[in-house]
Amino acid sequence: MLLFFTLGLLIHFVFFASIFDIYFTSPLVHGMTPQFTPLPPPARRLVLFVADGLRADTLYELDENGTSRAPFIRNIIMHEGSWGISHTRVPTESRPGHVALIAGFYEDVSAVAKGWKENPVEFDSLFNESKYTWSWGSPDILPMFAKGASGDHVYTYSYDAKREDFGAQDATKLDTWVFDNVKDFFHHARNNQSLFSKINEEKIVFFLHLLGIDTNGHAHRPSSRDYKDNIKKVDDGVKEIVSMFNHFYGNDGKTTFIFTSDHGMTDWGSHGAGHPSETLTPLVTWGAGINYPQRVSAQQFDDSFLKEWRLENWKRLDVNQADIAPLMTSLIGVPFPLNSVGILPVDYLNNTDLFKAESMFTNAVQILEQFKVKMTQKKEVTLPFLFTPFKLLSDSKQFNILRKARSYIKHRKFDEVKPSHLLPCSFVAIGILVAFFLLIQACPWTYYVYGLLPVPIWYAVLREFQVVQDLVTSLLTYPLSHFVGYLLVFTLGIEILVLSFFYRYMLTAGLTAFAVWPFLTRLWTRAKVTSLSWAFFSVLLAVFPLMPVVGRKPDISLVMGAGLLVLLLSLCVVTSLRKRKDSFRKEELLVHLLQVLSTVLSMYVVYSTQSSLLRKQGLPLMNQIISWATLASSLFVPLLSSPAVFQRLFSILLSLMSTYLLLSTGYEAVFPLVLSCLMFVWINIEQETLQQSGVCCKQKLTSIQFSYNTDITQFRQLYLDDIRRAFFLFDLASVYCFLTVFSPFMMGALMMWKILIPFVLVMCAFEAVQLTTQLSSKSLFLIVLVISDIMALHFFFLVKDYGSWLDIGTSISHYVIVMSMTIFLVFLNGLAQLLTTKKLRLCGKPKSHFM
Repeated sequence: MLLFFTLGLLIHFVFFASIFDIYFTSPLVHGMTPQFTPLPPPARRLVLFVADGLRADTLYELDENGTSRAPFIRNIIMHEGSWGISHTRVPTESRPGHVALIAGFYEDVSAVAKGWKENPVEFDSLFNESKYTWSWGSPDILPMFAKGASGDHVYTYSYDAKREDFGAQDATKLDTWVFDNVKDFFHHARNNQSLFSKINEEKIVFFLHLLGIDTNGHAHRPSSRDYKDNIKKVDDGVKEIVSMFNHFYGNDGKTTFIFTSDHGMTDWGSHGAGHPSETLTPLVTWGAGINYPQRVSAQQFDDSFLKEWRLENWKRLDVNQADIAPLMTSLIGVPFPLNSVGILPVDYLNNTDLFKAESMFTNAVQILEQFKVKMTQKKEVTLPFLFTPFKLLSDSKQFNILRKARSYIKHRKFDEVKPSHLLPCSFVAIGILVAFFLLIQACPWTYYVYGLLPVPIWYAVLREFQVVQDLVTSLLTYPLSHFVGYLLVFTLGIEILVLSFFYRYMLTAGLTAFAVWPFLTRLWTRAKVTSLSWAFFSVLLAVFPLMPVVGRKPDISLVMGAGLLVLLLSLCVVTSLRKRKDSFRKEELLVHLLQVLSTVLSMYVVYSTQSSLLRKQGLPLMNQIISWATLASSLFVPLLSSPAVFQRLFSILLSLMSTYLLLSTGYEAVFPLVLSCLMFVWINIEQETLQQSGVCCKQKLTSIQFSYNTDITQFRQLYLDDIRRAFFLFDLASVYCFLTVFSPFMMGALMMWKILIPFVLVMCAFEAVQLTTQLSSKSLFLIVLVISDIMALHFFFLVKDYGSWLDIGTSISHYVIVMSMTIFLVFLNGLAQLLTTKKLRLCGKPKSHFM
């Protein structure tokens, strides 16, 4: 009887213990080869803020007064970085949350044997892979990552565990302790050469664990004033730390900041389960290698958070919590944590396609390494006839997938890394069918071009199906009446441009309509002077299409008048800028005076040449030398001016006006001046429109610099792009300041440059609009090309093969002009970028410019 009792007890004990052996065995494997991206990383250092117990909704939402509890973080979301929700997994506790963030894997269930207090097996982490890591915060979290680190390069600074008192009156002191100790650390580093050299190394991490919010949440609940005030204090502390880092490292642009949380908290102050209030945590990133905010008109999510948080116009990029670990490793260029299962969120990266592809490839290989080690371990302890490999990742398929991915990267086909072959194979089949159909009909070779060209075009369109889908979704957000109204206005604008090729006065009608536009919107109430200036210069510009094109006599007095207007404008600008000593250096004043002198010389040459020709004495040699020197210098002298928007645009105007005066014989000399004034008003009116929409505050054009780079996308209607077609008036007398001997190629080149000067002014204004209104230049340029292509389609169907030679030639020339516009736009866009962004110096070392 005793034997049976003992045996039964033993069996029940085995059954009891078996669940821990079967279900609670660590999934982690060891023996993988470290993998890292073989390209220079964008950041030298990374700062990780983890606000323990912070809910996403409490951070992102506005309070009852419509203001943010964390204004600094919200400003980052809108103007500097990328944001989203980090989705955690259960159990939503501090230890597994931090392991997921820093090591890239989720809960190790074998931790039950340790009472869920620490991981029972060693694991790799971002801290371990870094060159140095300094961390401040709770004694419950920091030692876990220092304990398993190889070597002595993870440093921890913790307060006493007794400070973590839920009954304490002010738990924010836990966060204040962290912020103060970080400041003291950097202050001490300035007097410690060894420490100073370490914190100036690359591949280093600073980790700030902030426990105050979690402590206040447990003690007072997340809806309490204590919890919400703690968020404000953390926001202030993060702002101070960021400012300190930027100052300490001289604003070198090599620091990445990441702000997130390990878990959320229920309304009653607990966490650990899977309620959305526990699993939804904030993620805000900014700094080196991070994408700028992306403006969108619509987003598709299964929740209504965006509208509640009033962030529906800023692209939200959600991730799984473990994905943050590979993101951080790719930013500072250390190997991916060996046990990480996170997938790199490439949408957060602001880098080349090559870097993104290489990082994705490395991430895939790192995860595959774990599979291979696990499979090897399983194979070694399983009888051969019982072992069944995973067919989808057999050795041959692994090799083929990696080989193809590496081949795509080598040939810079980044979108094809791990592609689906269904779409390309389908279009290849369609192309073969089209070719076979043409072959059996014995069609000429041109039919093959016409028939096969749409195949790759539609393939490219369908490859970007998500973009098309987003466009349709965006359009559906507009009321039907607004959508139809926009469509009618766009169609009317295109038709006016087409008709202007036959009836020049249609441009006058279009410009007059432009003049009325501000008075039909709220711009008139917000910016009366700007609106009146817009109307005045639009109407003034509308006069030019009514002027005669050919058959007019030269009128040098108008050219002289235009030159005097330029000189008067220059005097006003110099006087205004001289009052701002910080924005107008002596070197820039010298450049400006040289340009004014060039304008005076151009006026002299025009007057002197006209007088000499009237006396039939020919073109004076000195006049010819001055004219060619002015033309040659007009493209590089603006590069010597300040890159500030206003100064650079005005410098470009002065240089190009000097050349334009030499090529003018009458009223057309005034055209670029009026056009430039309208462009300047346009830049200001676009800023007013942006401010009216609540995107950002208006900045002075003297404080914004062309050298400032932004990737923010925001669509705007490009009304003034169409004005550049207003200038098609010239004759051969315009080149007399350069040569009088008949030379058709040289004369044609000079006339072409005269035509292109207003185009260049408009394209430079486009660059300014792109910068001052945070507009994507790529998007703007594509809109212009679409307009040009729609016009070209009109003229394609208007080409005549009957009638007089004049009618036939005119129809062909219209089509050729519009089709050539695409080529000119590409050239002018590059030229405008060169003129506005490059900076040359007469002497001395180049200086950095900051906004």
